[in-house]
Amino acid sequence: MTTPDTTLTAPLEALLLMATEPIGATELAQALNVPIPAVRDALETLAAFYADTGRGFELRQVGQGWRLYTRPEHHEVVSAWVLEGQQARLSQAALETLAVVAYLQPIARSRVGAIRGVNVDGVMRTLATRGLIEEAGHAEDGGAVLWRTTEQFLQRMGYTSLDQLPPLGPHLPEASLLEAELAGFAQPREDGPMINPDGAA
Repeated sequence: MTTPDTTLTAPLEALLLMATEPIGATELAQALNVPIPAVRDALETLAAFYADTGRGFELRQVGQGWRLYTRPEHHEVVSAWVLEGQQARLSQAALETLAVVAYLQPIARSRVGAIRGVNVDGVMRTLATRGLIEEAGHAEDGGAVLWRTTEQFLQRMGYTSLDQLPPLGPHLPEASLLEAELAGFAQPREDGPMINPDGAA
Protein backbone atom coordinates (compact mmCIF):
# COMPACT_ATOMS: atom_id res chain seq x y z
CA MET A 1 0.00 0.00 0.00
CA THR A 2 1.37 3.37 -1.07
CA THR A 3 1.13 6.11 1.54
CA PRO A 4 0.00 9.35 -0.14
CA ASP A 5 2.32 12.35 -0.16
CA THR A 6 0.17 14.87 1.71
CA THR A 7 1.93 17.81 0.06
CA LEU A 8 -0.42 17.36 -2.90
CA THR A 9 -3.08 14.94 -1.67
CA ALA A 10 -4.10 17.06 1.34
CA PRO A 11 -5.18 20.11 -0.70
CA LEU A 12 -6.75 17.75 -3.23
CA GLU A 13 -8.86 16.21 -0.47
CA ALA A 14 -9.93 19.67 0.69
CA LEU A 15 -11.20 20.52 -2.79
CA LEU A 16 -12.90 17.15 -3.25
CA LEU A 17 -14.70 17.48 0.09
CA MET A 18 -16.23 20.75 -1.09
CA ALA A 19 -17.29 19.39 -4.49
CA THR A 20 -20.98 18.89 -5.20
CA GLU A 21 -20.26 17.41 -8.63
CA PRO A 22 -17.28 15.60 -10.21
CA ILE A 23 -14.20 17.79 -10.77
CA GLY A 24 -11.81 17.14 -13.63
CA ALA A 25 -8.07 16.66 -13.13
CA THR A 26 -7.42 19.71 -15.31
CA GLU A 27 -9.56 21.95 -13.08
CA LEU A 28 -7.91 20.57 -9.95
CA ALA A 29 -4.45 21.11 -11.44
CA GLN A 30 -5.31 24.72 -12.26
CA ALA A 31 -6.64 25.32 -8.75
CA LEU A 32 -3.44 23.95 -7.18
CA ASN A 33 -1.08 25.27 -9.86
CA VAL A 34 0.53 21.87 -10.44
CA PRO A 35 0.97 19.70 -13.54
CA ILE A 36 -2.05 17.65 -14.63
CA PRO A 37 -0.15 14.31 -14.62
CA ALA A 38 0.84 14.90 -10.98
CA VAL A 39 -2.79 15.46 -10.06
CA ARG A 40 -3.91 12.33 -11.88
CA ASP A 41 -1.28 10.25 -10.11
CA ALA A 42 -2.30 11.72 -6.75
CA LEU A 43 -5.98 11.00 -7.41
CA GLU A 44 -5.25 7.39 -8.29
CA THR A 45 -3.05 7.07 -5.20
CA LEU A 46 -5.82 8.46 -3.00
CA ALA A 47 -8.41 6.13 -4.54
CA ALA A 48 -6.22 3.11 -3.87
CA PHE A 49 -5.37 4.30 -0.36
CA TYR A 50 -9.04 4.71 0.59
CA ALA A 51 -9.84 1.25 -0.75
CA ASP A 52 -6.90 -0.41 1.01
CA THR A 53 -7.62 1.21 4.38
CA GLY A 54 -11.33 0.34 4.40
CA ARG A 55 -12.66 3.89 4.61
CA GLY A 56 -16.39 4.54 4.62
CA PHE A 57 -16.02 6.52 1.41
CA GLU A 58 -14.29 6.10 -1.91
CA LEU A 59 -12.81 8.35 -4.58
CA ARG A 60 -14.48 7.53 -7.85
CA GLN A 61 -13.85 8.73 -11.40
CA VAL A 62 -17.10 9.60 -13.16
CA GLY A 63 -16.65 10.50 -16.80
CA GLN A 64 -13.85 13.08 -16.87
CA GLY A 65 -14.27 14.09 -13.24
CA TRP A 66 -13.51 12.83 -9.73
CA ARG A 67 -15.68 12.93 -6.62
CA LEU A 68 -15.91 11.36 -3.15
CA TYR A 69 -18.81 8.94 -2.58
CA THR A 70 -19.97 6.87 0.37
CA ARG A 71 -19.34 3.17 -0.12
CA PRO A 72 -22.28 1.01 -1.27
CA GLU A 73 -22.00 -1.27 1.78
CA HIS A 74 -22.99 1.66 4.00
CA HIS A 75 -26.12 2.43 1.99
CA GLU A 76 -28.56 1.35 4.70
CA VAL A 77 -27.10 3.46 7.49
CA VAL A 78 -26.76 6.50 5.21
CA SER A 79 -30.33 6.10 3.92
CA ALA A 80 -31.71 5.81 7.44
CA TRP A 81 -29.85 8.94 8.52
CA VAL A 82 -31.03 10.91 5.47
CA LEU A 83 -34.65 9.88 5.96
CA GLU A 84 -34.50 10.88 9.62
CA GLY A 85 -32.97 14.20 8.64
CA GLN A 86 -35.80 14.92 6.22
CA GLN A 87 -38.13 15.21 9.19
CA ALA A 88 -35.97 17.90 10.78
CA ARG A 89 -36.83 21.55 10.44
CA LEU A 90 -34.94 23.87 8.13
CA SER A 91 -32.46 26.35 9.55
CA GLN A 92 -32.63 30.05 8.87
CA ALA A 93 -29.75 29.73 6.40
CA ALA A 94 -31.50 26.90 4.56
CA LEU A 95 -34.76 28.83 4.43
CA GLU A 96 -33.07 31.92 3.01
CA THR A 97 -31.25 29.85 0.39
CA LEU A 98 -34.43 28.01 -0.56
CA ALA A 99 -36.22 31.33 -0.99
CA VAL A 100 -33.53 32.64 -3.33
CA VAL A 101 -33.80 29.50 -5.47
CA ALA A 102 -37.60 29.63 -5.44
CA TYR A 103 -37.82 33.22 -6.67
CA LEU A 104 -34.90 33.24 -9.13
CA GLN A 105 -34.97 29.72 -10.54
CA PRO A 106 -33.35 28.30 -12.50
CA ILE A 107 -30.24 29.65 -10.80
CA ALA A 108 -26.60 28.62 -10.44
CA ARG A 109 -25.22 27.81 -6.99
CA SER A 110 -22.57 30.52 -7.38
CA ARG A 111 -25.24 33.18 -7.89
CA VAL A 112 -27.16 31.98 -4.84
CA GLY A 113 -23.96 32.33 -2.84
CA ALA A 114 -23.32 35.81 -4.25
CA ILE A 115 -26.81 36.95 -3.27
CA ARG A 116 -26.54 35.58 0.26
CA GLY A 117 -22.92 36.65 0.65
CA VAL A 118 -21.83 33.27 2.05
CA ASN A 119 -20.78 29.83 0.84
CA VAL A 120 -24.00 27.89 0.23
CA ASP A 121 -22.55 24.53 -0.89
CA GLY A 122 -23.51 22.70 2.31
CA VAL A 123 -26.98 24.25 2.47
CA MET A 124 -27.64 23.45 -1.18
CA ARG A 125 -26.65 19.83 -0.53
CA THR A 126 -29.08 19.73 2.40
CA LEU A 127 -31.93 21.11 0.30
CA ALA A 128 -31.17 18.69 -2.54
CA THR A 129 -30.96 15.73 -0.14
CA ARG A 130 -34.35 16.62 1.27
CA GLY A 131 -35.84 16.76 -2.20
CA LEU A 132 -36.62 20.48 -2.10
CA ILE A 133 -34.37 21.50 -5.01
CA GLU A 134 -33.06 19.64 -8.04
CA GLU A 135 -30.78 20.17 -11.03
CA ALA A 136 -32.37 21.99 -13.95
CA GLY A 137 -29.78 21.70 -16.69
CA HIS A 138 -26.74 23.87 -17.32
CA ALA A 139 -26.29 27.57 -18.00
CA GLU A 140 -25.56 28.46 -21.61
CA ASP A 141 -22.83 30.82 -20.46
CA GLY A 142 -20.17 28.79 -18.64
CA GLY A 143 -22.11 25.55 -18.25
CA ALA A 144 -22.75 25.88 -14.51
CA VAL A 145 -25.38 23.56 -13.04
CA LEU A 146 -28.72 25.32 -12.59
CA TRP A 147 -31.10 24.58 -9.72
CA ARG A 148 -34.85 24.80 -9.27
CA THR A 149 -37.41 23.86 -6.65
CA THR A 150 -39.19 20.51 -6.86
CA GLU A 151 -42.75 19.29 -6.81
CA GLN A 152 -42.08 18.22 -3.24
CA PHE A 153 -41.26 21.83 -2.35
CA LEU A 154 -44.68 22.91 -3.61
CA GLN A 155 -46.41 20.12 -1.71
CA ARG A 156 -44.69 21.01 1.55
CA MET A 157 -45.56 24.67 1.14
CA GLY A 158 -49.18 23.83 0.32
CA TYR A 159 -49.07 25.17 -3.25
CA THR A 160 -49.87 23.67 -6.63
CA SER A 161 -47.88 26.15 -8.71
CA LEU A 162 -44.99 28.57 -8.35
CA ASP A 163 -47.44 31.26 -9.42
CA GLN A 164 -48.82 31.07 -5.89
CA LEU A 165 -45.58 32.35 -4.35
CA PRO A 166 -46.18 35.78 -2.80
CA PRO A 167 -45.09 38.59 -5.18
CA LEU A 168 -41.89 40.31 -4.13
CA GLY A 169 -41.72 43.04 -6.74
CA PRO A 170 -39.36 43.40 -9.71
CA HIS A 171 -36.20 43.17 -7.61
CA LEU A 172 -35.14 40.55 -5.11
CA PRO A 173 -35.10 42.08 -1.61
CA GLU A 174 -32.53 41.45 1.08
CA ALA A 175 -32.24 37.86 2.28
CA SER A 176 -33.73 38.81 5.65
CA LEU A 177 -36.87 40.13 3.96
CA LEU A 178 -37.09 37.01 1.85
CA GLU A 179 -36.83 34.90 4.97
CA ALA A 180 -39.61 36.88 6.67
CA GLU A 181 -41.82 36.59 3.59
CA LEU A 182 -41.31 32.85 3.25
CA ALA A 183 -41.62 32.32 6.98
CA GLY A 184 -44.99 34.02 6.82
CA PHE A 185 -46.49 31.27 4.71
CA ALA A 186 -44.40 28.49 6.27
CA GLN A 187 -46.22 28.67 9.61
CA PRO A 188 -47.98 25.53 10.89
CA ARG A 189 -51.02 24.44 8.89
CA GLU A 190 -53.74 21.99 9.74
CA ASP A 191 -52.00 19.29 7.74
CA GLY A 192 -48.64 20.13 9.39
CA PRO A 193 -45.95 21.52 7.04
CA MET A 194 -42.53 19.93 7.03
CA ILE A 195 -40.72 23.26 6.65
CA ASN A 196 -40.30 25.55 9.61
CA PRO A 197 -37.74 28.37 9.89
CA ASP A 198 -37.18 27.89 13.59
CA GLY A 199 -35.32 24.56 13.59
CA ALA A 200 -31.97 23.26 12.44
CA ALA A 201 -31.05 21.98 8.98
